[in-house]
Amino acid sequence: MAALCCSGDWLLTSCSQYLIAVNIRESREAFVFDCAKAEQEPKEAEAENKSDGGGSEEKGSDRILACTISASGKYAALTDDNKRLILFCTQPSWQCISTRWVVRRCTSLVFSQAEDELFVADKSGDVYSFSVLEPQKQGELKLGHLSMLLSITLSPDDKYIITADRDEKIRVSLRRSPYNIQAFCLGHKEFVSALLVPAGHPEWLLSGSGDGTLKLWHYETGRRLQSFDLKQLGFSQSSETETEKPQRFAVSRIISSPDGRHVAAQCERSPCIQLFEVEDGSWGLLTPTKKLALPHAPWDMTFDHQGRLWVLLQNKDTSVLLYTRSQEHWQNDSESADLQRVTEALHTQWDVFKDSVGADSCFKHLYKVNFDNMASYLQKKQERLQQQGQKEGKKRTEGNGLQSNGAAKKSKKENKSEPVPPNCS
Repeated sequence: MAALCCSGDWLLTSCSQYLIAVNIRESREAFVFDCAKAEQEPKEAEAENKSDGGGSEEKGSDRILACTISASGKYAALTDDNKRLILFCTQPSWQCISTRWVVRRCTSLVFSQAEDELFVADKSGDVYSFSVLEPQKQGELKLGHLSMLLSITLSPDDKYIITADRDEKIRVSLRRSPYNIQAFCLGHKEFVSALLVPAGHPEWLLSGSGDGTLKLWHYETGRRLQSFDLKQLGFSQSSETETEKPQRFAVSRIISSPDGRHVAAQCERSPCIQLFEVEDGSWGLLTPTKKLALPHAPWDMTFDHQGRLWVLLQNKDTSVLLYTRSQEHWQNDSESADLQRVTEALHTQWDVFKDSVGADSCFKHLYKVNFDNMASYLQKKQERLQQQGQKEGKKRTEGNGLQSNGAAKKSKKENKSEPVPPNCS
């Protein structure tokens, strides 16, 4: 799967083992980082990590699992399947400033608003904090869930750590004392796959789930404010997956524009994006507005600092789309010089993306598996009754056959014993 994010002048994409950063305002050479060439973990540190119960004998790949960029665009980070956490500084030019190792494979990263810490959520349910200002310092365990974490974000004032897991829970914890839980936001029916505190609304939390719903919360109290079923808003999957029954819609991405007026939601493998507008007024909520129909299923999307919507598509010829809002309408800006610059940069790197086109969903194995024991019991009972009926029918048939044979033998015996009348001639 490919990912897309933007901050400052940089548009970041990641796919397979490569991170590609393109400047959207200047004609500069793209920065390309290959995780296969990254620093390897020292054998002493690897052995120590395994002795602490933090590793296994399984050798990981160099595939990037998550990446992020800080609010100012000064820092970026990625983590890969080899359990590396790599920190970059983007100013004045891109450079790798540290390579550290995490205990478990990670699923989500986020920088603090102050850009002094990097928070990492992993598959075992733990959250670690890594210093940005001391790039060689090891991570510190902050909190843990009982199931796999899928998303992490922070409140705009860095007061709360908000985490979402496979078991449908959203947990709001105090950053300075994470063992203190402020609230739970409960109501999803499947794993929670996306979190966002939208710009301009620091008290709100948006969440997306494998149940195909987008929910709006007041996260400090855990109170749900709104819920949208994206199926009812007209979402459908791409044609190559329409044969799958039933269709499942995991919300894979939620983003908001820098001014906080617009929210966009994306579902896996669905060739459309649902846009929402924030109603005016202090109690204004979300209103669904336009659904953007896309020519191909998207990998990811992001807003830039100008409020333009960038969409990364699973197609070589049309790899990126750019939407701008003009006169209260969203329009495809195909003539933008920024778009052409990004398209050319990604086109030269298309070999990085081609193997991920049409790849299986990363959420495929996270859905609940339902077992209908009653249906299985009734089916087996029906089979037993049919077998019993067949046996009884066979016995009756054999019994009737014996009776028929007995009657025939008796008749034959009687015929033999009957005297022959004398010949009257």
